[in-house]
Amino acid sequence: MIGRRDFITLLSGMLGGWPLAARAQQRTMPLIGFLGASSLQSTAGLALLDIKRGLAETGFVEDHNVAIEYRFADDHYDRLPALAAELVQRRVDVIAAPGPPAALAAKAATTTIPVVFMIPSDPVELGLVASINRPGGNLTGFAYLNEEVAPKRLGLLHELMPAARSVGFLVNPASPATAAQVKELQGAAETLGMRVTVVNASSALELEEAFPAFVRERVEAIQMGIDGFFGNHIDQLVALATRSKIPMIYPWREFTEAGGLMNYGASIPEAFHQVGVYAGQILKGAKPADLPIQRPTKLQLMLNVKAAKAIGIEFPTSLLARADEVIE
Repeated sequence: MIGRRDFITLLSGMLGGWPLAARAQQRTMPLIGFLGASSLQSTAGLALLDIKRGLAETGFVEDHNVAIEYRFADDHYDRLPALAAELVQRRVDVIAAPGPPAALAAKAATTTIPVVFMIPSDPVELGLVASINRPGGNLTGFAYLNEEVAPKRLGLLHELMPAARSVGFLVNPASPATAAQVKELQGAAETLGMRVTVVNASSALELEEAFPAFVRERVEAIQMGIDGFFGNHIDQLVALATRSKIPMIYPWREFTEAGGLMNYGASIPEAFHQVGVYAGQILKGAKPADLPIQRPTKLQLMLNVKAAKAIGIEFPTSLLARADEVIE
């Protein structure tokens, strides 16, 4: 069986070598447009596996009875409107748009083609849908609400380091969801008597500069904001956090698996899987206006004891007892 990362490499080569006309299958089958804010070589490649798993559950297999047209912005969010317009011009039957920047670009590009999004925040507040249960319009999808979980992550950091009074917050200023995340965390920090230092990063170089900034500000713990850009730099972020020796909590388990300290949040693979399920249901005739926004049914806490030892701290027994998974 092909591995997830092997799949990315294989798919990248296939997309680079196939002519556009060949990939479109001359419209002998339904066509899905994938609008990615990142690149195929990043986590978008892994996301495609989960989307295709959801499609398969509804009876659709790529190049068998459905075609997929890919567009990637390579972390340049300003490219997304033009890429969304290209998919509209291709007259795709559904657009899969993971992440707030892609979802908003797709919404602006069409009022008729169904759009299935996957975002971390409230889609009503973001202006994507009219309501959670009855979205209305041509958009629906999955809201894993990691933004709302941000105060709980801060609480976990506080439990780990009860004497800490300064927390750093790493965010991508290019994301339309960042302002709401900052407001939410600042409110939670005030309740705990903590000061928040916000540091922006939207490139690999800015990530390198972010951690010295946290050190200069003498933050005692760091929380990562929610944005797909960070998911494209897992190894870099984990290495920087370990080197700084500042405890850092992440929203996704992929960071903890890569050597990060801890994470708390919803399953991202499951969120992408739901995008595939909804896209398949729409191809079968369902209307996005009638498909309620899906939410996670379970949040997971994962701890990495080895990572804790590397920065000279220990998890309290209260956290270890509540963890869904512990890496020794």
